Amino acid sequence: MLIYEYLPYEFVRLGVVSKAAGLERGAVAAQVRLAQERAGCARLAPREPHNLSELLIAELRRLQWERIAALMDREGMATYVPARDARARRYEPQRLQRLVNDVAESERSGAGTVHIERHRVYRIDARPAAGTSTHVPALTLHLMAPSPDGAAERAWTVHGRDGGLYRRGGYRITAVEQTLPEPGELF
Repeated sequence: MLIYEYLPYEFVRLGVVSKAAGLERGAVAAQVRLAQERAGCARLAPREPHNLSELLIAELRRLQWERIAALMDREGMATYVPARDARARRYEPQRLQRLVNDVAESERSGAGTVHIERHRVYRIDARPAAGTSTHVPALTLHLMAPSPDGAAERAWTVHGRDGGLYRRGGYRITAVEQTLPEPGELF
């Protein structure tokens, strides 16, 4: 059974806390505004066929930045210090407990060998193939996979079959890029 080492919300939580560490109030406020703008843009974009989407990721980031800004105001922090953030200190132990619980549940259910995988979240963009009607919209998907090639393969396996999203509009995958963790974040 496949168990993810990190789930998307865990990437976001840990990534925002890491990025916020040492930032002053003004810099955190700027990140809050940026996260709010991204969430607003994501709300206007076409809906994706999966729960894991640009909107979900943007909203998770927005909520985390707003939480940190509120904590700094409440605690009178001039700069954000993760060690003074009780909730942030619980994130890693909670993730590890989730892994233990997932492994135990898998073993209880008899699902077979447990594989803990370090997948990432990839954004897959697909465009209509040449010669297709110009009224066919571009498609964006977010999927967890071990690599960009794995993400493209999974997207095509799920959506490229007869009657699938890609086949109906004559699509081809044009870009695959890692969304979570963000470039430079170490997990």
